Amino acid sequence: MINIRPVTDLQNKFTEIETIVNDGQPVFLTKNGYGSMVAMSIGYYSLLANDTERKLIEASEEAASSDVRLTHEEVFGNIRWKCGGLFTAAGI
Repeated sequence: MINIRPVTDLQNKFTEIETIVNDGQPVFLTKNGYGSMVAMSIGYYSLLANDTERKLIEASEEAASSDVRLTHEEVFGNIRWKCGGLFTAAGI
């Protein structure tokens, strides 16, 4: 389940948000009803960053060994599909 909270919850309900992010779930924060930022644990962020870096290295290696090239739409369509709609559900 996606956690969406007003940004004021950072101050008013910090402990509750901290518990959610420490359980490995990001919290999407809104300001005046619009997406503003995402709060996540350092561990979750590190996993995302390390996984992204690993995949970029793999993609570079594959591109160097192949003549196949993908369009922007193919690349980002595949990323959105593999993320299971996380970006679409978050309004990104």
